[in-house]
Amino acid sequence: MQLFVYSAFSEAGQYRLQQELPADVSVIFRTNLREDQQRPAFQKTDLLFGNPPTAWLSEAAPPLQFWQIDSAGFERYAQLNLGIPVANMGDFFAWPCAETMVAGILAWYRHIPELAVLQAEKEWVGLPVRKKLGLLRGKRVIILGAGAIGRAVRQQLTGFNCQVQCLARTNPKAKLHTVEDLKAALPQTDLVVNCLPGSADKFFSAELITAMAPGSLYASVGRGNTTDEPALLEALQTGKLAGAVLDVTAKEPLPPDSPLWSLPNVLLTQHTAGGQPGEEDGRIELLLKNLGHFRQGEPLQNPVDLSKGY
Repeated sequence: MQLFVYSAFSEAGQYRLQQELPADVSVIFRTNLREDQQRPAFQKTDLLFGNPPTAWLSEAAPPLQFWQIDSAGFERYAQLNLGIPVANMGDFFAWPCAETMVAGILAWYRHIPELAVLQAEKEWVGLPVRKKLGLLRGKRVIILGAGAIGRAVRQQLTGFNCQVQCLARTNPKAKLHTVEDLKAALPQTDLVVNCLPGSADKFFSAELITAMAPGSLYASVGRGNTTDEPALLEALQTGKLAGAVLDVTAKEPLPPDSPLWSLPNVLLTQHTAGGQPGEEDGRIELLLKNLGHFRQGEPLQNPVDLSKGY
């Protein structure tokens, strides 16, 4: 059998995977091939790790038997009907994503970015900054999405005595289930944290941004396409919203001419939220576990149905 690894691994990661794969499984790393060699090699593969372009799978797809997606989200593959076992990374990135959101929100309320700039400039301001500081404690929060990341954000916010409501269409534990529910709750909310998958395209619309309380904060760690970014920009530029903490944006990398770079009330974490110690080893371990499950005819860890989006 042949495994095609679309994801980028370090030399150490490649070596480890080569050493720990079953003897009858060979591996090809996309990053070790010239661009013109990559898709032809992929067309011969039986096993896949990573997130190749959708066209690679929808046009003359290879004879795949197993696919381990290298992310929690997989909405761009929703139209594929491969008829093979597929798994994603489950909650592997959830806790670090939540930590980045909480860290960014804390930093925004406590003016840490401003203080970091003052430190770099060796300028002591002190009291004027102190008078502007806010608290996360006790904030009224809505979390969009009740998946692994949303649940982790909620758990972390409990330490700040936040009043948290979650939006989810079908989760019985969520307090908000519809756009109407959300719109009614937004005027009494201090902070919105977007943890939605990319399938919720433009869900947080201009109408919902308008419904947010003046001076509230918006944070996003799901997918950039779930936010109406022009409407968000307008709300930030006009002062309707106090600020935003964004790990994801509509276009990534963020274009150099985007106003988000220069807005003083925006903190960008550049889609780094899933980073964690031992990240590469953890991804390899999950691949090896699921490959073993597949070969033994056992249920996969974190199986997904591409057409259903979960």
